[in-house]
Amino acid sequence: MLDHIGLSVADFERAKAFYQAALKPLGLGAIMEVTAEETGGDAHAGFGADGKAFFWIGTGARPRGGTHVAFTARTRAEVDAFHRVAIAAGGRDNGAPGVRPHYHAHYYGAFVFDPDSNNIEAVCHRPG
Repeated sequence: MLDHIGLSVADFERAKAFYQAALKPLGLGAIMEVTAEETGGDAHAGFGADGKAFFWIGTGARPRGGTHVAFTARTRAEVDAFHRVAIAAGGRDNGAPGVRPHYHAHYYGAFVFDPDSNNIEAVCHRPG
């Protein structure tokens, strides 16, 4: 089980606005934010649900290569909404919603590059 993951972003405010929009269809939202003054270096925003932030973005050095993060969707409709809203919020398509049978028979996912070219996915493992 994944507890949390963090990504470095080039433009904190732009990335924060993107994730606030893109994650809303999945029932996720901003849980907390810490400033550079509070951390002594970088600003961070945590997104999640039920009071638990498990996905973080922050300022600071970007790691080499792209990062992939997959969020669980309860339904295929949530996957569709994620893709649509993420594109409208400034993401770039990296795989339209659809079944990916090479993972398993019910794997329904959609992929979007965020404003910093990280590969973000929403996936539903339930049958249609």
